[in-house]
Amino acid sequence: MHRDAVRQYLEEIIHTMSEGLFIVGHDGRISMVNDALVEMTGFSREELLGKPCTVMECDECEISRREGKEHWCRLFDTRKATSKHCNIVRKDGTVLPVIKNATLLTEEGRVLAGVETLTDVSALVDRDRKIRELTSRLGVQDGFHGLIGQSAAMRRMFTIIEKAAASDAPVIIYGESGTGKELVAHAIHELGPRRDGPFIQLNCASLNESLLESELFGHVKGAFTGAIRHREGRFEAADGGDIFLDEIGDVPLSIQVKLLRVLESKQIERVGENRPLAVDARIITATNRNLEALAREGSFREDFFFRINVIPIHIPPLRQRREDIPLLANAFLARLRAKSGKAVAGLSPAAMRAFTAHHWPGNVRELRSALEYAFVLLDSGHIEPEHLPPQVAGVDPCSASGAPHGPAASPATLAHGPEPAAESDPERLAAMDPRSAVVAALKATGGNQSKTARLLGVNRGTVLNRMRKYGIDLKRIVTA
Repeated sequence: MHRDAVRQYLEEIIHTMSEGLFIVGHDGRISMVNDALVEMTGFSREELLGKPCTVMECDECEISRREGKEHWCRLFDTRKATSKHCNIVRKDGTVLPVIKNATLLTEEGRVLAGVETLTDVSALVDRDRKIRELTSRLGVQDGFHGLIGQSAAMRRMFTIIEKAAASDAPVIIYGESGTGKELVAHAIHELGPRRDGPFIQLNCASLNESLLESELFGHVKGAFTGAIRHREGRFEAADGGDIFLDEIGDVPLSIQVKLLRVLESKQIERVGENRPLAVDARIITATNRNLEALAREGSFREDFFFRINVIPIHIPPLRQRREDIPLLANAFLARLRAKSGKAVAGLSPAAMRAFTAHHWPGNVRELRSALEYAFVLLDSGHIEPEHLPPQVAGVDPCSASGAPHGPAASPATLAHGPEPAAESDPERLAAMDPRSAVVAALKATGGNQSKTARLLGVNRGTVLNRMRKYGIDLKRIVTA
């Protein structure tokens, strides 16, 4: 076959490839691109041909160029084929994850050009994200989208959730730590028109200001020390779906300004870049704090508060819906039996009385932890009060006899639970500023950071982060 004919057929084959392909010369300029690359990047053929391959802003290529010696790229020095996962930037500014394979065209030992193929792996990245999301939610599909309760307060809340899901307006979820704010956010997503889109969540209290900005909006390589590649932000990942920002009351004022701008313009700007990027994500927020009071004090922006407080949903604390306690206990018992394989029958009448009498400052999360504690101690039979954590069973943990702590409980106490100490009352903790809340919880738990995390309804890492952020001296608090 004539050489020109071979070249013609070869070009036709290249243009039918699903992978993007381009050829780059010794000077780093693009000499050929196929149709798939044009479609993948959003650039026209004219905008790519003759241009440096840096037009695609590949983060791995920047590293390769820095390590190049005699040539513009390391590939021409090592002459070794490579395959790497990297990110390129499309013409519209969006980041595309790809697998890049690079090799050299040679003739009789002489390098003619470099050939690179790009495989779009965004679908795989989205699939992995969805798998992680579904995995984290296994075992919660009881009741109303994972929310368990038949009390009047819960039924009212279910109605509001259904109506809120049908709207595209911002939703804010109010509730004490451990009441299930994340489950409410998931229910809104699953019931809404964006259910087939992504559900992206972020705990805003677990990061400092600069890291929070990068997590929310993403960053470009070189934006700051250590930013060696493009990073997709949570808003960009949530495009077409819902984004859930937990502990919104702990967001710094400077980030509130940027979030307000996103709500108004539906656009974000990555850290280190001034190019706006359109995003279509419904915002759901949650807090255990009184944002209206914080706004009056000036520690929370009033304009931002009014913008996110469009559809408020209030989750009742467990002590206000005690009739749901047996339902919750039975649901968690079923999960624990399935997970452990233990033949634990359930709560004895005495243990159930302890459950209904307890104040539950940690709400549903504390109830679940109490049952997990019992399953550690018990292999079979009924759960008795002695199998429960001391504070739930109503005994003094320091007492050797395990006798009830303090005077006998009054009928009112049995009906409504003991009056909590100021330092361990979730309602009072929620009304405090973040530093005071951590200090109060540490005092209430004797400096135990794990118990402090449970009391505040956050993870232990968040407690440590806040202690560092506010310069809290644990030794001084414990000995005070």
